[in-house]
Amino acid sequence: MATTKDYYNVLGVEKSASKDDIKKAFRKLAHKYHPDKGGTDEAKFKEITEAYSILSDDKKRREYDTYGQAFAGSTGSRQAGGQNPFGGFDFSQGFGQGGVDFDFGDIFGDIFTGGRGQHRTPRGRDISIDLEIPFKDAVFGTSRTVLIAKVSTCAHCKGNGAKPGTELETCTTCNGSGKIHETRNSILGQFSSVRVCNICEGTGKIPQEKCPECKGHGTRRKEEEIKINVPAGIDNGEMMRLSGQGEAIKNLAGHAGVAGDLYVKLHVKPHAVFRRDGANLVMDLPVKLTDSLLGTTVSVESLEGKTLEVKIPPMKRAEELLRVAGRGVPFEGSRGDLIIRLEVALPHKLSSKARKTVEDLKSEGL
Repeated sequence: MATTKDYYNVLGVEKSASKDDIKKAFRKLAHKYHPDKGGTDEAKFKEITEAYSILSDDKKRREYDTYGQAFAGSTGSRQAGGQNPFGGFDFSQGFGQGGVDFDFGDIFGDIFTGGRGQHRTPRGRDISIDLEIPFKDAVFGTSRTVLIAKVSTCAHCKGNGAKPGTELETCTTCNGSGKIHETRNSILGQFSSVRVCNICEGTGKIPQEKCPECKGHGTRRKEEEIKINVPAGIDNGEMMRLSGQGEAIKNLAGHAGVAGDLYVKLHVKPHAVFRRDGANLVMDLPVKLTDSLLGTTVSVESLEGKTLEVKIPPMKRAEELLRVAGRGVPFEGSRGDLIIRLEVALPHKLSSKARKTVEDLKSEGL
């Protein structure tokens, strides 16, 4: 007498597992053991499929839990030695028959199609470059022209791959669809998949005569000058995206292909005087001890080269901050401020007269 299989153990789930848990367990094992996915244990795959066909059906599962087998109204579903080992599931009949009413398409959809089958517009490859600019150009904006070697649309054939003056004709491999439908047989029946036609590269058309410059590809690798407009206020390490300035692809069925994007990473050179703090510019200003005590007016050159007269009030301590409005980084139609950090410079040595003056100040409690 044959021993009844423990289907829960086959799928690695508890007896109280939900239908969703059972489905997830089967899906995981199917990925592992299916022959078309590189699995080598066909017997194991049949076993987990058999288990799922029973446990995913409410009626069969109740019968199995009660009697140790699922009858499903079919003599072929009994688990007796020498009889059909798939409990009414006849692989030769395909899905939806032989007592199986679960949806394998949902389970295996991404195994055989490489994803969910969503349509994606073909586009060229994105490329990235690094660009170093001076601190001042990052604050006020600039433009740069760079020379990049990339795949570009063939100027000779305008991207369709055909010799000028000749026509495009329907690809006989895919009959103009740009796609190849393939059907494969497995122990579960037939599975269909779709791939891009490698003859016409998905365009559905092939040239009667290939372009002599690009050899029919519609694209060529060449050096191209690209102008990059750097906006004001960009910071070190920021990335700019230039749509359509990446690599090109062959025109699709007479329509221009979608080029990729160009990503530009900005590297800002440090400035000898100024540094950024958000929208503000910060600078250190050395002042004499007497100027910090008595106050004074000093001339400061701004980042754009203008001379600013900055008043230092009396009794300013070291590292105190002065603010000059509207002389910082441009943003949203306005500008940040210039922050001046005072650095009180002490003399390296004192004359006898200066020492006496300091001693008099000391006697005053200063």
